[in-house]
Amino acid sequence: MDVLWNFLQVGILGNFAWGNIIMLLIGCVFIYLGIARDYEPLLLVPIGFGMLVGNIPLSDGMNVGIYESGSVLNVLYSGVTQGWYPSLIFLGIGAMTDFSAMLSNPRLILLGAAAQAGIFLTFAGSLLLGFPASDAAAIGIIGGADGPTAIFLAGRLAPHLLGAIAVAAYSYMALVPVIQPPIIKLLTTRKERLIRMKPSRPVSKRIRIIFPIVAFILCAGIAPGAISLLGFLFFGNLLKESGVTERLAKTARNALIDTVTILLGLCVGASTDASRFLTPASIKIAALGAISFCVATAAGVLFAKAMNLFTRDKINPIIGAAGVSAVPDSARVCQMVGAKEDPQNFLIMHAMAPNVAGVIGSAVAAGIFLSHFVMKS
Repeated sequence: MDVLWNFLQVGILGNFAWGNIIMLLIGCVFIYLGIARDYEPLLLVPIGFGMLVGNIPLSDGMNVGIYESGSVLNVLYSGVTQGWYPSLIFLGIGAMTDFSAMLSNPRLILLGAAAQAGIFLTFAGSLLLGFPASDAAAIGIIGGADGPTAIFLAGRLAPHLLGAIAVAAYSYMALVPVIQPPIIKLLTTRKERLIRMKPSRPVSKRIRIIFPIVAFILCAGIAPGAISLLGFLFFGNLLKESGVTERLAKTARNALIDTVTILLGLCVGASTDASRFLTPASIKIAALGAISFCVATAAGVLFAKAMNLFTRDKINPIIGAAGVSAVPDSARVCQMVGAKEDPQNFLIMHAMAPNVAGVIGSAVAAGIFLSHFVMKS
């Protein structure tokens, strides 16, 4: 009986906590949303199951938990805390991204820049809520709706908040189709939503090859803290556009990014142990993320409307919402909203311009924050 009792004490009977039960239920909700509602299943299913893995009650010292040094989960989690996974995901994103839409109409880059207002609003709001400046900077990146960048910066500046920041960032990325359409419709008229933009002009192969090289030098020069993100992003794009490394580009945008996404999602979910995740700080982070994502969407739309006051070649303000970094979901939402008004109005290629510009913008913002706080420390 003593052996049986000790055996039972190692598991849930000896380590029961209501917080773990709550997190197990949240994990099941994530899995449900990913499978039944098709909300970013490639993210929510791994994260949701990771929550189950990370919240099974067990005794300390078994060396299986994600925060126990040397355990399997702990070794895999180092890819999150050290920034390996976000950089490798940026490599895959670069290998699957076509910058032609942005290069053919460079003014749309401004929409991606405008949407980054969400980052700085979240940073200011975090400071007002009493977070230290370095924590506020890590939380701020949630406003760009860029999960890998948020994880990268949180691992450097606020590792104790990494789980809450990662879950908030990926949750709002998954809810793009729910959050953005009402904001777009609220801020635009039907006449504006019916605007048809001119087809993008073709971009030569030479320019597409030169762009990632020049863009990396310029962006990394401005924000050297983001070298590992920007370097992998533009390197992946060079592999795609060069035409001589298709095997490498194919691996980066398929097998590699899929493998890393599995590990990243599972580890992020497993890091949400109730004792670390269910805190007042996590609630504040979730609230700030929701507000900032709405503000980022609105800023992009309103800036597009403002640009139309000074140009004859009108921009459909719907595509301003794609300035957030949720690639390519925000661009798809723009296409969906525009097609409801006019099924023959194809906005997705135009929307990809601010969408990829937003990815670069959020990485640059993270690099600036990192450079500042590393120098300050």
